[in-house]
Amino acid sequence: MSWSWDHFMQFLFSPYMLNGVWTTIWLSIVAMVIGCSLGVMLAFMKMSKTWIFRQIANTYIWVWRGTPLLVQMVIIYTVLPKIGIKLGVVESAIIALSLHEAAYFAEIVRSGILSVNKGQEDASLALGMTWPQRMRYVIIPQATRVIIPPLGNQFNLMIKTTSLASVISMEELFRRTQQLAQLEFKVLEAYMCAACWYLLMTTVWGLIQKRLEAHYDRPFGPVADTTSAAAKKPDPVLTGQAAQV
Repeated sequence: MSWSWDHFMQFLFSPYMLNGVWTTIWLSIVAMVIGCSLGVMLAFMKMSKTWIFRQIANTYIWVWRGTPLLVQMVIIYTVLPKIGIKLGVVESAIIALSLHEAAYFAEIVRSGILSVNKGQEDASLALGMTWPQRMRYVIIPQATRVIIPPLGNQFNLMIKTTSLASVISMEELFRRTQQLAQLEFKVLEAYMCAACWYLLMTTVWGLIQKRLEAHYDRPFGPVADTTSAAAKKPDPVLTGQAAQV
């Protein structure tokens, strides 16, 4: 199999391929936003004192984490129309990716909230804070430090997972790569272009994730400059020696 740099560069920057890259980006963002929103709701349902809410959340997480995303996507696209629920390719891909992500993000949020020391909640209760106030001002800001790293990893995974939508003919990056390879008979060049674009997208997100983690690792309030204070404080040993002289 001969390698053609001309075809590689042609595929890499072709409008057809770039359109697939853009579809992968917006599909990842939309699915992640919806999935995270549902995941937060499921996390609070699972931690609820109401038995029925806990059972609904546990069942949902059990089903969606226990079955492959590819199977879920095919069921949503092919089986639901048989019972009268007709969805297009784009809608099916967004729903499948979002519902699948929600099951994982729910556990991420729950573990982040549980990581906050119980004394923080007791202290906020002693101050007379309501539940929304405790979550907004005490629990969530501290839990965010724990949530951000796995959340970033999930979005990195989401960028690559969108390739599964090609099974239901979603015109994202991988689907368009397949079509280019079939039309031009340059399989290696086409798939290497796809690999480069996936690598670029995940690399850019990796840099963004580092900035987010660095931002949330900063202290919440002002920190005293202990170094300057220690420098200004006189040394008792040196002060005693000066007095003797």
